[in-house]
Amino acid sequence: TELMIQEKSFGNSLLLNSAMQPDLTVSRTYSGPICLQDPLDKELMTESSLFNPLSDIKVKVQSSFMVSLGVSERAEYHGKNHSRTFPHGNNHSFSTMHPRNKTPYIQNLSSLPTRTELRTTGVFGHLGGRLVMPNTGVSLLIPHGAIPEENSWEIYMSINQGEPSLQSDGSEVLLSPEVTCGPPDMIVTTPFALTIPHCADVSSEHWNIHLKKRTQQGKWEEVMSVEDESTSCYCLLDPFACHVLLDSFGTYALTGEPITDCAVKQLKVAVFGCMSCNSLDYNLRVYCVDNTPCAFQEVVSDERHQGGQLLEEPKLLHFKGNTFSLQISVLDIPPFLWRIKPFTACQEVPFSRVWCSNRQPLHCAFSLERYTPTTTQLSCKICIRQLKGHEQILQVQTSILENERETITFFTQEDSTFPAQTGPKAFKIPYSIRQRICATFDTPNAKGKDWQMLAQKNSINRNLSYFATQSSPSAVILNLWEARHQHDGDLDSLACALEEIGRTHMKLSNISESQLDEADFNYSRQNGL
Repeated sequence: TELMIQEKSFGNSLLLNSAMQPDLTVSRTYSGPICLQDPLDKELMTESSLFNPLSDIKVKVQSSFMVSLGVSERAEYHGKNHSRTFPHGNNHSFSTMHPRNKTPYIQNLSSLPTRTELRTTGVFGHLGGRLVMPNTGVSLLIPHGAIPEENSWEIYMSINQGEPSLQSDGSEVLLSPEVTCGPPDMIVTTPFALTIPHCADVSSEHWNIHLKKRTQQGKWEEVMSVEDESTSCYCLLDPFACHVLLDSFGTYALTGEPITDCAVKQLKVAVFGCMSCNSLDYNLRVYCVDNTPCAFQEVVSDERHQGGQLLEEPKLLHFKGNTFSLQISVLDIPPFLWRIKPFTACQEVPFSRVWCSNRQPLHCAFSLERYTPTTTQLSCKICIRQLKGHEQILQVQTSILENERETITFFTQEDSTFPAQTGPKAFKIPYSIRQRICATFDTPNAKGKDWQMLAQKNSINRNLSYFATQSSPSAVILNLWEARHQHDGDLDSLACALEEIGRTHMKLSNISESQLDEADFNYSRQNGL
């Protein structure tokens, strides 16, 4: 018996398109291209998996254990087939940026549509679905059966784009956007999954991260620490996002309290220049923002309105909570062709301005001047480094003439115009397979083959008491899996987990070695063939 599952993997994306008000914060200036070098700390941060999208995959599973679950039919899922969407006033289009080169999904930065509100809606019924805030990393999974039969709800999500209403106390910092989902009076019969991006370099040794909710009076209250044991809520912290299982709608955000000076916020650094230059002057604008898609959207939107052009692929900088400031320098300007105006070669930003930046993107401008109008090429380096910390180098190689410039491209996520997906096509796991998995693992088993092992094999190792209170623990575990894998559709890892449970159970049952061999899991990844 074969289970054929085909899924399109998009990988993680840099997400764009919002509105912002940048400001320039400079505490000191220098007249020369100063960039202090620490001989003990020259490490350049490498690009994370954020820049390594997965290729198309096709997974073929031949498994006697899957047969034992009753999975005998051939199931297929194609990521390109979308269910009907429900605009309800949401007719905005979206685009997504990613630095991978040579793909068929390429647009110019200036072609991004203007978006004045980050809000999306969709109508959902008993079959459930997924509501995505395109280009933000924010999404909401409504499980099958969460809404009673013959009922339907118009569900909305929005992101606060103004000043944060959550005012941090003491050393606590805001690590995510403030996300609202509603209607607030909606009642669900099984928890929904809310995904919120964050900018923390996750480590329980250095951060104490909290989920907070805004009350009707506008005050913020702590729901739980992500490391807490709770039966009312569940938080799963991944490197770039937090997945939260909730039973009530409202406004949520993540905050972090650094435990040590080694606590790290991830910043995205990028450099922009003018689309065209009709004078001898040329400005470079360097941004350092919290590494959440929402924050970078604001930068891109503002630059588009100013006629800005992205000059180099953005990079990640790990900024430590060690109280040391940030230096941004322009280096290696071609002599006799260009000069940098006095007192702008190196700018230093105080630690507190970077650490607590929240919704205010940090923006530094550098003024360059060419000696003659015949100079049309510009090459230089932008060094962004934290004193006693890490640094990143942005290589600028561009033409100041628009018709000669090589455009830095970005990508359009295929489902970016489908913020609301309803019914079976919104889920990676075919419903019939999901039912059989739940029927198998919800039943306590003396051999250990139950929902607790299903959780363990899917890297869910804490706060299992939360799942024990659910009518179907396996279903909630699979909902969490769906939320975590909405982009990569990593069904082969789920199949591996199920097969590993099958082998463990068979060993406990003392079956013969030949029977064990028959149940070996065989799968292949064939580049989408």
